[in-house]
Amino acid sequence: MQTPPFLAPVAADMRRVDEVIRARLASDVELVRQVAEYIVAGGGKRLRPALLLLTAGAAGFRGEARCELAAVIEFIHTATLLHDDVVDESPLRRGRETANAAFGNAASVLVGDFLYSRAFQMMLSVDSMRVMRVLADATNTIAEGEVLQLMNCHDPEVGEARYLEVIRRKTAKLFEAAARLGGILGDCTPAVEQGLADFGMHVGTAFQLIDDVLDYAGNAGEIGKSLGDDLAEGKPTLPLIRAMAAGTPEQSSVVRSAIAQGGRDDFARVRTVIDATGALAYARAVAERESEAALRALDPLPPSKYKDSLLELATFSVTRRS
Repeated sequence: MQTPPFLAPVAADMRRVDEVIRARLASDVELVRQVAEYIVAGGGKRLRPALLLLTAGAAGFRGEARCELAAVIEFIHTATLLHDDVVDESPLRRGRETANAAFGNAASVLVGDFLYSRAFQMMLSVDSMRVMRVLADATNTIAEGEVLQLMNCHDPEVGEARYLEVIRRKTAKLFEAAARLGGILGDCTPAVEQGLADFGMHVGTAFQLIDDVLDYAGNAGEIGKSLGDDLAEGKPTLPLIRAMAAGTPEQSSVVRSAIAQGGRDDFARVRTVIDATGALAYARAVAERESEAALRALDPLPPSKYKDSLLELATFSVTRRS
């Protein structure tokens, strides 16, 4: 996958993070190595570890701990992907078989557990209670978000507030933690550290909002999965929530039924309702507001090439196509 230009200031650091990841995947159990290497080698933009590196750079920190913690962030993220794909019964991610499709559900869940526990082993090397607290709290919040999302599936009564709560917990929390850790490593003032954390939270929210838009308006080849996956799983994401709120009773009924039943049989009809109600434009506008809030959150941060990259990341979160 092509590296976004705004990651240039941390390109060398990212290569070092990849070295740390491969070294920390070592295990005497062959299946653990196989599954872990399969999912880690699957690509992705590595935005979460890159966010930690960029915020650490903006805070003036250049110690080795930044690469170790960036790898921790990626391990936690990868573990959530393994578990998500099992729960969602997803066959594809980033254009290839998911680990559960290739190795089975049991192996995927257990290797996800291995990655979580390895991440916590790695945290100890930094010897910082604050770092441990941020990552432990984030991991717990993410798990709660995953359960909330499961509870929301096939429920057409889910509104925008409940939907955004899931995003804040399940997706945005790890972005927030990664950005805050950069500030902690750099011993930033409380105002700067909180600004970095807020930046991560808003960028993560915008990122997920656009993910949900692309599930209806993206190119399957670019996003690496089939369109309509969210609908198939009965997930009431913002495009559907807005379509129900803005549509006629008949249009709303089409969407409500599709959420309740799941599957792709009604995808074309649902997409027609989404287009008629301007639901995708509405969701993009919400994402853009999150991006703008992220930009404002960086006001306390002094100028640097790393801050410039963070500003570009906020824009990228809403302009990306995959």
